[in-house]
Amino acid sequence: MMMDEDVEQASLMSYTDKPRTFPDMRSKTYSPLIIRLLRNLNVRALSVLLLLSFGGIFYMGARTSPIIVFVFVVCIISFMLSVYLTKWVLAKDEGPPEMVQISDAIRDGAEGFFRTQYGTISKMAFLLAFVILCIYLFRNLTPQQEASGLGRTMSAYITVAAFLLGALCSGIAGYVGMWVSVRANVRVSSAARRSAREALQIAVRAGGFSALVVVGMAVIGIAILYSTFYVWLDVDSPGAMKVTDLPLLLVGYGFGASFVALFAQLGGGIYTKGADVGADLVGKVEQGIPEDDPRNPAVIADLVGDNVGDCAARGADLFESIAAEIISAMILGGTMAQKCKIEDPSGFILFPLVVHSFDLVISSIGILSIKGTRNASVKSPVEDPMVVLQKGYSLTIILAVLTFGASTRWLLYTEKAPSAWLNFFMCGLVGIITAYVFVWISRYYTDYKYEPVRTLALASSTGHGTNIIAGVSLGLESTALPVLVISVAIISAFWLGNTSGLMDENGNPIGGLFGTAVATMGMLSTAAYVLTMDMFGPIADNAGGIVEMSQQPESVREITDVLDAVGNTTKATTKGFAIGSAALASFLLFSAYMDEVSAFANVSFKEVDIAIPEVFIGGLLGAMLIFLFSAWACAAVGRTAQEVVNEVRRQFIERPGIMDYKEKPDYGRCVAIVASSALREMIKPGALAIVSPIAVGFVFRILGYYTGQPLLGAKVVAAMLMFATVCGILMALFLNTAGGAWDNAKKYIETGALGGKGSDSHKAAVTGDTVGDPFKDTAGPSIHVLIKMLATITLVMAPIFL
Repeated sequence: MMMDEDVEQASLMSYTDKPRTFPDMRSKTYSPLIIRLLRNLNVRALSVLLLLSFGGIFYMGARTSPIIVFVFVVCIISFMLSVYLTKWVLAKDEGPPEMVQISDAIRDGAEGFFRTQYGTISKMAFLLAFVILCIYLFRNLTPQQEASGLGRTMSAYITVAAFLLGALCSGIAGYVGMWVSVRANVRVSSAARRSAREALQIAVRAGGFSALVVVGMAVIGIAILYSTFYVWLDVDSPGAMKVTDLPLLLVGYGFGASFVALFAQLGGGIYTKGADVGADLVGKVEQGIPEDDPRNPAVIADLVGDNVGDCAARGADLFESIAAEIISAMILGGTMAQKCKIEDPSGFILFPLVVHSFDLVISSIGILSIKGTRNASVKSPVEDPMVVLQKGYSLTIILAVLTFGASTRWLLYTEKAPSAWLNFFMCGLVGIITAYVFVWISRYYTDYKYEPVRTLALASSTGHGTNIIAGVSLGLESTALPVLVISVAIISAFWLGNTSGLMDENGNPIGGLFGTAVATMGMLSTAAYVLTMDMFGPIADNAGGIVEMSQQPESVREITDVLDAVGNTTKATTKGFAIGSAALASFLLFSAYMDEVSAFANVSFKEVDIAIPEVFIGGLLGAMLIFLFSAWACAAVGRTAQEVVNEVRRQFIERPGIMDYKEKPDYGRCVAIVASSALREMIKPGALAIVSPIAVGFVFRILGYYTGQPLLGAKVVAAMLMFATVCGILMALFLNTAGGAWDNAKKYIETGALGGKGSDSHKAAVTGDTVGDPFKDTAGPSIHVLIKMLATITLVMAPIFL
């Protein structure tokens, strides 16, 4: 494998008696092909190319709607701000040579794995695109598509193009997340030698760059696709497609984003936790050396994993969340506007794009509000980073309320129901409050300042078994409050939407589903700032590892330890936020799927009766899918960790001088083992997620054909999706919270509580953290991506179920 060869053949310097001299593992820098091509272009040619691109984008936007022009302007400004943040971060010094050497090794490992992983994903994406093309060439068309003259061939090529564009943009989102993290980590380490607040500011701004690019790209990608189809298909002209039917052509984009996000999360999660577990089991438990100790052969692989698992995968994950939510809300908004006979439905369709455009604005303000302090020194008391981050989040939420109100009044006001916009504004408030409560609940269960984690740490004092029991029970308990919050949010938003005054031609209220969609938009209206907090975690973790490996003074390590502990909490809280948004987004996608089936079958499809045996079986299969997927993901981490453990043990036995700094560990071998295993292990659970709904829908479609039940395939898939969503939400909450709590219980003991590092309590807590690693960083995050991917794949494949 190319990446393995890069690492194995890397030039390794001699390992002297100085513990601050480390192997230079870098072999060559890597940039994607498109970046290399752009760099080779003449500056004037590149400027002309950019001007032509911007001109073409704004031309299509002007031909479509002034709203699209507004979206383009905001996105481009946010990209310019992200460039400023990049230059600001990269202008910071990288510290002494030993820090740079470690950072270079991490960067090389991350870029090598990313190149190989996404090469594999791209091949699978092209194969799946060919399958989609074949299916769409022989599928049925909706009556609206037939009336507009949109044939099977055109529909097939549009869907495939949207799928590939979504996959490409999701891949770029992942690359952006990884690119910034491997360059910011050493700068945070260097800043920690001077000031805790400066280190915090660098980590936040580095995460902010990635967040603005990811959210901006999700928004502008859909906007460009929408305006291109609008102009190309001459939408709303006599005899052409209606604008309310246009969002259905975008479902391929969401599927492409989901497809890449799932494999990125699986591969990155297996990589990071396989390396982490292997490093901890031998290094901390067997050898008794600190975390991130340079004598541990798996330490570089562990630090690389933070970037490919937490940064690259999370960037692709949130990109997919936003894309899925925007597309489903556009479909529901268009359907509702059509049923209400609203004269200009563009406001209801484009509302999600405007909400996320304002998200870019307000999150930018929140990111820039976190500043360094003057005359701060490393000897000054360390300010609680969580308080600083929380102030920025509170400011972002206040601005989100104001901009959401302005957006609803601007786009959702209609003469048919003059007060409807106010009801939808209240729906948005429900979503914003839900997001805030979710973040608070996740923090309560995972931050060692609160009782649950301290109780878990106390359980470690009586042994490994009691630690595991306490962690499992905490994770199970943590599912209750989020489910209650989601339930209240869905009911409240649906009721507010239903009482908005919007009626169909028969006088029935039909705003409920769109009200839920607006609540989901409200929940994601601060997504860029939330992603910033999430990216902060792995950057801080890497910074701590670099400080430990380069043997910096204890006072510097104290600062990075605090940042790392807060990073663990922000990662856990943002995962809770992602699960809550996934729950609401999946509900929307489920509703959009039922609307699409109705359009294709030309019959009403509003209910799924689980009393029908075949439909009930579909539900069981959906629930089983979640458990089987989780098992395979955790088992993959276990097998990878076993390979790492065996390799680390071998090196300690064959090279006894490692412990005395007289011999060098072979970091490159561990990196190669983990990378190879992660790429191999991600295929089986990923394939299960893609094949299952297609196979179930197709089999029950055939059965329905022979038993006189024409919609049986669609009903069984609906039940499968419904049960998988419910089980997936609960499973993801359990896994993420338990894993985060185990991690921070260990961090709490490492602060000196209950005996501190090296005590029996600490060893038990390390065991709990090891068990929780595949929970919180592999299976848990992958599940909430899985349930959204199931929803998008059913949307794309709906025609073959009929």
